[in-house]
Amino acid sequence: MGRTPHIVSDVMTQTVVAVGRDARFKEIVETMAQWKVSALPVLEGEGRVIGVVSEADLLPKEEYRGSDPERLEQLRRLDDTRKAGALTAGELMTTPAFTVHAGATIAQAARMMAHASVKRLPVVDAAGMLQGIVSRADLLKVFLRSDEELAEEIRRDIIRHVFAVAHEDMQVTVENGVAMLSGHMSNTSLIPLAARLIRAVEGVVDVTFDVTGPTPVGARSAHTSSPEAGADPTGRA
Repeated sequence: MGRTPHIVSDVMTQTVVAVGRDARFKEIVETMAQWKVSALPVLEGEGRVIGVVSEADLLPKEEYRGSDPERLEQLRRLDDTRKAGALTAGELMTTPAFTVHAGATIAQAARMMAHASVKRLPVVDAAGMLQGIVSRADLLKVFLRSDEELAEEIRRDIIRHVFAVAHEDMQVTVENGVAMLSGHMSNTSLIPLAARLIRAVEGVVDVTFDVTGPTPVGARSAHTSSPEAGADPTGRA
């Protein structure tokens, strides 16, 4: 994991437990319990993802056990009441499935999860064939990168290219994922650019600066800016 941006294939789980469209209700529950997962891709043919069945899809079976929902609730929760009577993965699954490609960035996958309000995404190829699965926990793996690894990437890919051109001598330290740039800068306008690039490094939590800039003309000492003693302040001899 030595480059930015990282992509889904860097962190996804390749061994995936899945079920077919005709998998029965009890088989689905047993598979989830055996593999300690809360959702399963539903496959068709040679492995094309056609949906996902989750614990939320199974719960209506228990929720409505022994009681019939009122007509208003049936209309309001039509999908749940339908699933209460479902027997197979094809009847229970959420379809079409929210999926992601292996080449998508981790940030893109995170946005997809947030938008769809899901905890995991099946990873598919261009034909929709299952390649793996990526979870919220997988996306957080980038924050396990060591401070030393982050500092090296910042020096190599950002400092060397952004500041070397301006002949700036900047030092980089990283502690608990927070990067700090320190040193003297003659061109402080580079700070916003550096901050944006460093925050884009996978695993960086934040960035701070401890830099000094050029002394403003108006801040020079009185000794160097005032006329010599006894001299005509107008400059005339």
